[in-house]
Amino acid sequence: MSAGHGQGEWLTRNRLIAFGVALIVFAIDRGVKALLMGPVDLRNAIAIPILPVFDLRYTQNFGVSLGMFTATSSEMRLALLAVTGAIALGVAVWMLRERLLGDLLGLALVLGGALGNIYDRFTRGYVIDYADLHFGEWRPFLIFNIADAAITFGVLILLARSLLSREKPGDAGQPASTETI
Repeated sequence: MSAGHGQGEWLTRNRLIAFGVALIVFAIDRGVKALLMGPVDLRNAIAIPILPVFDLRYTQNFGVSLGMFTATSSEMRLALLAVTGAIALGVAVWMLRERLLGDLLGLALVLGGALGNIYDRFTRGYVIDYADLHFGEWRPFLIFNIADAAITFGVLILLARSLLSREKPGDAGQPASTETI
């Protein structure tokens, strides 16, 4: 077996792992939302305290992150769905081109979370949010969901890896690494 063939197997394995992680994130997001909307009936509860700083509280998010770009008409909802779908497609294509497992896992979290929220937006016209982190009346975030958290952690992983893997001053002119992990 040639070295090139072995590297191809690693790349395929890494990408399969990453797409598997994306699928798991999507499934967890769907499962939690189904549980909260079904048996827990969060929609009809004002709030369900879990910890002194964390409640479950049902909200409908017609926008994207932090409630920005709120879609107030069916045309705007369709446009938002198209834009978020295009972004998810772009992330999937990036995953097919990416070589490093760490970056692939960050992208997988973003893709899985995006798919969870796109599913809501497609089937309901809005995203179900329910996680309410608060310290008294102060909320460092708007109410969010598992998909939002996965997207946030995925982006943070990508940013951290990008900042930590920057070319060092002494590395100028050296070939790029073919690291697969």
